[in-house]
Amino acid sequence: MNILKVALAIGMSIVLSASVIAPAAAARWYNPSTNQFEDIEATAASGRGGSPIEKTIVDYETNQKPGTIVIETGERRLYLVLEDGKALKYGIGVGREGFTWSGTNRISRKAEWPGWTPPAAMRKRVPDLPAYMPGGPDNPLGARALYIGSTLYRVHGTSEPWSIGQAVSSGCIRLTNEDITDLYERVAVGAKIIVNH
Repeated sequence: MNILKVALAIGMSIVLSASVIAPAAAARWYNPSTNQFEDIEATAASGRGGSPIEKTIVDYETNQKPGTIVIETGERRLYLVLEDGKALKYGIGVGREGFTWSGTNRISRKAEWPGWTPPAAMRKRVPDLPAYMPGGPDNPLGARALYIGSTLYRVHGTSEPWSIGQAVSSGCIRLTNEDITDLYERVAVGAKIIVNH
């Protein structure tokens, strides 16, 4: 009986140790605003994060066809044009100062759990970045990605929901993984995308 208690105590000790160590490793993210890795809790507490902004159906006057994506960078919202003067409005994270852009293009490709190859300019700014990161929960592109023409930019997911509503990216438009998965199902390759300042 004592051997069983000792074995259980050792087993529980291992499990508890693993649960204490694992979250610490998983609770760090690269913050492009500070150019370093930070604890998630510290980032959220500092005010650079925040709660995700829930998607809603809104009245939306436009001459764009249903299925068009309109991104209002300054508003930090993405609108998916629907029928009858409506749109689905999503909260987004946008490019930080010096990384904003605007223009009209098309969605050229869609990918689930995409891999990521950081551009050379980004790797120069952040030498610790890998040359390639396979898709998965730790990948900065998140659960889905919509590629914008032949540019380096994408509309993609993120596992950093506190970054929604913030200007923290290197130019890409980010949504929560839940919202990008929803948008991904609604948008076709070839859809028009308009990015406004």
